[in-house]
Amino acid sequence: MVNNSIRPGPGGAAHPASYHLPRPAAFWLLVAALALMLFASSAPSPLYPVYQQQWHYSALVSTGVYATNVLALLVTLLVAGSLSDHVGRRPVLFTAAVAALAGTLIFAEARSVTWLFLARGIQGIAAGLSTGAISAALIDLQPSGSRLGVLMSSIAAGAGSAAGAMSCGLLVAFAPAPTHLVFWLLAAAYAVLIMGVTVMPETVAPDGRALGSLIPKVSVPQSVRSVFQTLLPSIVATWALGGLYLSLGGALMRTQFQLTSPLAGGLVILALQGASLTAAVLTREWTIDRLLRGGPTFLITGVAVALTGVATREVWLFLIGSSIAGIGCGPTFTGILRMLTGLTEADRRAEVITATYVAAYLAFSLPAVLAGLCLSRFDLPTTAFGYGVIVLVLELVAVLSSRRHHGALNTLTAAPPCPAPCPGTVAANPRVVAAHA
Repeated sequence: MVNNSIRPGPGGAAHPASYHLPRPAAFWLLVAALALMLFASSAPSPLYPVYQQQWHYSALVSTGVYATNVLALLVTLLVAGSLSDHVGRRPVLFTAAVAALAGTLIFAEARSVTWLFLARGIQGIAAGLSTGAISAALIDLQPSGSRLGVLMSSIAAGAGSAAGAMSCGLLVAFAPAPTHLVFWLLAAAYAVLIMGVTVMPETVAPDGRALGSLIPKVSVPQSVRSVFQTLLPSIVATWALGGLYLSLGGALMRTQFQLTSPLAGGLVILALQGASLTAAVLTREWTIDRLLRGGPTFLITGVAVALTGVATREVWLFLIGSSIAGIGCGPTFTGILRMLTGLTEADRRAEVITATYVAAYLAFSLPAVLAGLCLSRFDLPTTAFGYGVIVLVLELVAVLSSRRHHGALNTLTAAPPCPAPCPGTVAANPRVVAAHA
C-alpha cells in the first residue's frame, strides 16, 4: 500500500530547505545503516562461549540472551514498524541509532550476564525501529523507476548479519580486548551514523496519526488463510534453523568439534547466512514455483548433511551441510512471501506480510529457548540433532501439504522480483514489500 502521507515538494522533497545530503548519498548511507544494524545484531554470537566461560552461566541463559533481542525486535516492529510513515523517517532513524549506540556501549562495558540481557533488549528495540524506516526510506530515495531499494534492503541485511559474526570472530581470535574492541568500533560507527541521519533528507510529512499506528494487529485474510497454514511449517523451519545457528552455533562448534577459537563460531554462521543471502540474490528472477521446489530441496538436503556431520563429528561435513541448507533458506522464504502476496488482494498484502514475519520471528526465537531448556536433560549435540530432525520434519510436511495448492500457482503471473530478507535477518517494512509485490 502506498502511504498517502508522503507529500513531496520540488524534486521529491517533503521539506527541501532541511535537506543537506544529496539523495544518492542519503540512499547509500541508509544501505550502510541497515548493514550496520544487522552487523551489530549478529556480532555477539561468537562471544557467547567467551561470556559463558567468564561468568559461568548455562547454555539456557545464552539462548535467553539471544531470544531477548529477537522478541524485543518483534514487539517493536509490531508496535512501531510503520511509525516513520506518520512522524517522518529521520526522527525514527535518529532514535533508533541513539538506542543502538546505547546498547553497544552497554555491551562494551558488560560486567555480568544482566548487562547482556539489557544490551540485547535495547539492540532489538533499535533494530525494530530502524528496519521499517530504513527499508521505506530506501524506496523513497531510490532512483526513479528502479527496484534498487528492495534489492539493497535484502543484500545489506544478509551481508551485515554474516559479516558481523565473522568479523567479531576474527577480532576475538586475533585482536586485544576480545569482549570490548568490536563494540567500541561499532560505537564509533554509530556515532558517525547519528551525524549522517541528522543531515539526511526527510521524505515524509507528519500526518498526526502516529498514536493510531502504534496499535498492533496481526491477522490473515480468509482468502489466503489455507495457503498460509500450509506454508507455516516451512516458515517455522527456515527461521528456526537460523535461530539455532545464531544462539548455539558457536557452542556446538566448541563442544562437538573441539574448535575453541571464536572464529569458528563466526564461520558456522557465515556458512548458513552467507549462502542464504547469495542464493536469495541469485534466484531473484526465479518463478514462485521454481523457488518453492528448489529451495526446500536444498534446505532438506543441507540439514540432513549437517546432521550427519554432527553425528560423525566431521566439521567439514557440518559446514558443507550448513551452506547447502543456507542455499535453500533464502529461496524458500522468498517463494513463500511472493506466493502469499501474489494471492492476496493489494489492500491486504501488508496485513499478510506482517503475519508472516510475526510467525518468522517467533520461530526465530522460541525454539532456540526450548533447545536451551532441553540442555538440562540432554547434551548439546543431542539437542542440536533433535532440533535439526524437527526442522526436517516441518519442511517435509510443508512440501507434501503444498502439493494441494499447486494449482494456485497457475493463477499467479511471473511477479516482479522482490527479494525477501534471508531467514535470520530482519523484515522489510510490510507496506514497502506490499507495494512492490
